[in-house]
Amino acid sequence: MNKILRILTILLVPGFLSAQPPNLGGVSGLVRDSLGKPVEKMTLLLLKASDSTLVKGAVSNSQGAYEFEVIPSGNYRVVTSGVGFRKTYSEVFAIGEGQWSYQLPGLVVRQEGRQLADVTVKAQKPFIEQQLDKTVLNVENSLVASGGTALEVLEKAPGVVVDAQSERISLKGRDNVLVMIDGKPTYLSTGQVMDLLRNTPSNTVETIELITNPPARYDAAGTAGLINIRLKRNKSSQPLNGNLTAGLGQGRFLKYNTALTLNARTGRWSWFGNYTYDHRNYWSVATIDRRLTPDGKPLLIRQETYRPIQNASHTFRLGADFAPNRHSTVGFLLNGMKVGNRSQGGTGSDLYQSGTLTSSERTENDNKRTVDRLAANLNFRHRFDTTSRGGQGRELLLDMDYSDAAFRPTELFSTRYRNAQGTETGPRDFQRLNTVSKALIRAAKADYTHPFDRRTTLEMGWKSSYVTLKNDLRFETKRAEEEQTVPWQLDTNRTNQFEYREIIHAGYLTGRRNWTRWTLQLGLRLEQTRTEAQSVTARQTVERSYLNLFPTVSLTRSVGEKHQFQYSFSRRIDRPDYQYLNPFIRIFSPYAYQQGNPYLKPQYADAFQLGYSYQDETTVTFNYTKTRDVIVDINEQNDTTGATRITFTNLARQTNLGLSLSTPLRLTRWWSSRHTASVSYNQYRAELGGSPLNYTWWSTNLTSNHAFVFAHGITAELAASYNSPYVYSQNKMRAFGQISVGFQKTLWQKKATLRFNWSDLFQTQRFRGTVQFQQMDFRFATYGETRVARLTFTYHFGNRELKGAGNRRTVSEEEQRRMN
Repeated sequence: MNKILRILTILLVPGFLSAQPPNLGGVSGLVRDSLGKPVEKMTLLLLKASDSTLVKGAVSNSQGAYEFEVIPSGNYRVVTSGVGFRKTYSEVFAIGEGQWSYQLPGLVVRQEGRQLADVTVKAQKPFIEQQLDKTVLNVENSLVASGGTALEVLEKAPGVVVDAQSERISLKGRDNVLVMIDGKPTYLSTGQVMDLLRNTPSNTVETIELITNPPARYDAAGTAGLINIRLKRNKSSQPLNGNLTAGLGQGRFLKYNTALTLNARTGRWSWFGNYTYDHRNYWSVATIDRRLTPDGKPLLIRQETYRPIQNASHTFRLGADFAPNRHSTVGFLLNGMKVGNRSQGGTGSDLYQSGTLTSSERTENDNKRTVDRLAANLNFRHRFDTTSRGGQGRELLLDMDYSDAAFRPTELFSTRYRNAQGTETGPRDFQRLNTVSKALIRAAKADYTHPFDRRTTLEMGWKSSYVTLKNDLRFETKRAEEEQTVPWQLDTNRTNQFEYREIIHAGYLTGRRNWTRWTLQLGLRLEQTRTEAQSVTARQTVERSYLNLFPTVSLTRSVGEKHQFQYSFSRRIDRPDYQYLNPFIRIFSPYAYQQGNPYLKPQYADAFQLGYSYQDETTVTFNYTKTRDVIVDINEQNDTTGATRITFTNLARQTNLGLSLSTPLRLTRWWSSRHTASVSYNQYRAELGGSPLNYTWWSTNLTSNHAFVFAHGITAELAASYNSPYVYSQNKMRAFGQISVGFQKTLWQKKATLRFNWSDLFQTQRFRGTVQFQQMDFRFATYGETRVARLTFTYHFGNRELKGAGNRRTVSEEEQRRMN
C-alpha cells in the first residue's frame, strides 16, 4: 500500500504544482426581442458545435441575462428555445487557453406567426454511458429493457452480477453494494431490494448509475460502492402531460402490465403521479448433489426443486411541489407498494448408498407472501441568491422521511418418505411457518451548499435515522397419515421473536476547488451508530455503539482537450442486514436451512481508484480495495444427517484488484456500439472451523451493446454479456452470460411507440457452482424464466416535456436497504 501511495505522489504532485493560475470557462449573454426589450424566462441551450449534443441549460432573468459556468475547453454554440419564438443560433465560439470567459453577442429572438409545438434539441443517448467516475445506464430509451423489471435491467449493467439464489448483488467483483432509489437508500435487506426491483417495471426507470467511490455527501454504507436507480421525471413547463403503457410477455407463462403517468402544473403548484400494475407468472429451478461418507460409506443426496410463482404488484407515487416565491420550493411525496406472491412446488430428494437408490423424500410447499409498504417525504429547498458568486448561490435542502412496511410470509411444507420401490414408509411430516415482520423508519437530513466564488464550493450536512424492526415467527409441526386429523404443535426451539433498533447520526463536510486543469475535492463524514438486537424468545441481547470517520478524496486533471485523469479514495462501511442478525431458522428444504448470527460485526473497506478518459468516451480505471471483517454467508454441514446450515460470519479480510476498459465504436452511420471489459482479482483470507479458507481467483465481465437506426422510424438494440468463473466465500461459480435483442417503431408522429424485445435468447443466465471445503462436497445450479418475449405499447398525451418534481429524492436510503 505504501508503494502505491508513493507512486501516486510521484505521478500527481509535480503536475499539481505546475498547474496554471486559477481560471474557469464561463459563457454569458443577453436575450432581447425584436424591439430591444429583455426577454425573461427564455430557455438557452449550450451545444457542442461538432454534433449539437446538449451540454447545459440556462434560463434568462428579468434583465434577459443568462450564464453558463464550469465549461470545459471546446467549441460551442448557444440556441434559444421558447414556445411562440423562433429558434435563434449564436455563432460558434471556443472556450480554452486564452479565452476562458466569453461574453456572447446579444441574441435577438422573434415571435413565430403560429404557436409552435415542442421545441427540443436532443442527442440520442446510448444504453450505456461510461464516465470517469461512474457508469450510467439510460434505461428510458432502451429497447432491450422495455417491458421488463428494474432487476432485469440491472443484470445487463457492466460489472454487475445479480445472484437471485444467494440474494447477492456485486459490482466489479465486490459484494455489499448500497442500492439507492432517486438518490435515497431503500433501507431494505438485499433480498428485499431484489424483491422491490422485481416489482418495479423498467418503464418507470430513467437511468441507473453505478458509482464505485461516492463522495462524503452520500451515506458511508456500501463497501463496493452504490447503485442509484433514478425514476422518470418530467421535463417541461406545459400544463399537462402523461403516458399510458400496456405490455404483454410470454415465456413459459404469460405476463402483463399496465401503467399510467400524469403530470400537471397550475400556477405555483406542480403535481405528479403514477400507478403501475404488474402481473407475472414465472418459474425457478434449483438442483443440488450432496456427497457424504457417514460410517465410511459413500452417500449421494440428489435434490431438485421446481417452483411456479404467481406475482401481482401495485405501485404508486403521488406528489406535489409548491413554489411560494422564486427562491423556495416545498414538496411532498407519497409512494407505496402492495405485493401478493404465491409459489407452489416441490422438492424431490433421492438418497443413493454406494450408487444404489435406497430411499426418497418428496416435500410439497405452498408459500404465500404479502408486502405492504408506504413511505412519505416532506422536503424544502431554498436558494438564498441566484446571481452572485459566479451565478451559483447558496442553497439549503431539508428532508424528512417516514416509512412503514410490513412483510407477511406464510409457508406450509409436507414431506413424504418412500423406500426404493416408491412405497410410503410412514406418516407425513408437516411444518407451518407464520411470520409478521414490521419496520418503522424515520429519517431527517439537512444539506447546505456555499460557493465562495466560481472556483471554490463548500458543502456540509447532517442526517439522523431511527429504525425499529420487529419480527415475530411462529413455527408449528405435526406428523399425520393421509387424511388424518392431527392438531398442530408449537415448536418452541424454532419459534422466535426478534427486535432490532438502530440510531445513526451523521455529519459531513466537503470542499471543492477548481483550477484551469485541476479539480480537487476533499470530504470527511462522521457517523455515530448505536444498535440493539434482541431475541425475545432466547432472552439474548447484543448491543453495539461505535463512532467512525470516513474520509474521501478526489483529484482530477485535464491534459489538453481530450485527456483526463482522476484519482479517488474513500473509506466505507457495511452494517449487517437486519435479518442476518436474527437467530431464527428459515427452512429451504429437508437438507438446508438458514439461521442468522446476532454477533455479526460491520465490515470496513478502503477503496482506491485511478481513472483515465479520452474525449469523454473511452475510459480506463484501476481499483484496489482492502476489506476487513468481510460479511459472507457460509455453509456448515452435519456429516451424519447431511443437513446444511447456512449462516453468516465475518471473514478476516478480502483483497480486490480490478481493471476496466470501456470504449465506443461506430461501425457505420446506422450502427454504433459500446464495449466494456472488467477484470478483477479477489483474495479471501480467513479461518473457518479450524480450517484455512484461502481462495484467490481472477474473473472477467464483458458487455457489448449495439444500437441500430433504420428507415421509417425503426430502431433496434442488441445487448450481450459474459461473466467468467468467480469465487464467493466457499462457492466456486461457473461462467454464465446472456444475449437480448429489441426493436422499436414510432407511430402517429412520435405520439406512440411499439417495442418488442426478447431477453436471454439462449437461456444461458444460469448460476452453477461447487462447494468443496472440509467434509462438504456438493454441486448446485439455479436458474429461472429469463427467456421472455415482450411486446410493449406506449401512448403519450399532452406535452411530453413537462417539468415537475416526480423525481424527488427522499432521505431514508441505506436503512431501508437492510430492512426486513
